Amino acid sequence: MTAQGAGVVLDVTGLTKQFGGLTAVDAVDFRVQERQICSLIGPNGAGKTTFFNMVAGQYEPTSGDVIFDGRSLRGLRPHQITARGIGRTFQNIRLFTNETLLENVLVGMHSRLRSSPVAALLRLPSQRREEAEAHARAMDLLKLVRLDRFADESAGNLPYGMQRRLEMARALASQPKLLLLDEPTAGMNPQETLAMTTLIRKVRDDFGVAVLLIEHDMQVVMDLSERVTVLNYGQKIAEGTPREVQRNDQVIEAYLGRRHKRPEDEVAGAHA
Repeated sequence: MTAQGAGVVLDVTGLTKQFGGLTAVDAVDFRVQERQICSLIGPNGAGKTTFFNMVAGQYEPTSGDVIFDGRSLRGLRPHQITARGIGRTFQNIRLFTNETLLENVLVGMHSRLRSSPVAALLRLPSQRREEAEAHARAMDLLKLVRLDRFADESAGNLPYGMQRRLEMARALASQPKLLLLDEPTAGMNPQETLAMTTLIRKVRDDFGVAVLLIEHDMQVVMDLSERVTVLNYGQKIAEGTPREVQRNDQVIEAYLGRRHKRPEDEVAGAHA
């Protein structure tokens, strides 16, 4: 399913981030439509994670704006952006390793819970009802990522691939409209990678979220993405469908260097 005809959920204009004399992201324009899976790719140091950090509120842009669901995110803190509807996973997994899987997912629901501290202290019926609903939803999310039977285990005891899935469940717990995934298949074996790509599609289809991912595995990018944007030295050098980007000369040069030709050019030269 594509996002053709859907509305724009994320609209980034002229986004720039400077660290002293270094421009990490340089006047990037970028859009994600509702229910769309997009990838942000580029060589190491291209500015991809810096871009994510500005969208998610970790960094304040030097200039430009991030419009999400029709409203600017400029000046908002990360927890406020989460409450607006953006969930995120990280390149380096950030779980509460001494807490259980269930507790990790419940933490992700914090921005959606409404009970006051007084209600929690007095154990009012409304608070107990909300707590039961949160517990049931957390278990549903653990079931989605096939971790429900480990709900009471410590997150730190999980192998790497399962920790990645747990982080996905925690991000979904905030009920996002847009999910930012920073290298979701990094460090995974082929079977784990296939399971994660299947999960990402299912999340988009079942929850109706848009997905924006940074990913170095080009097979994952080509299989999952409806649109691909390429950064190099902080600038956007290409954007389009996976096939369009794959054949773009600037992209090939950024990844492989000037001496490399496209595979189809090499074939043509051999028959000339």
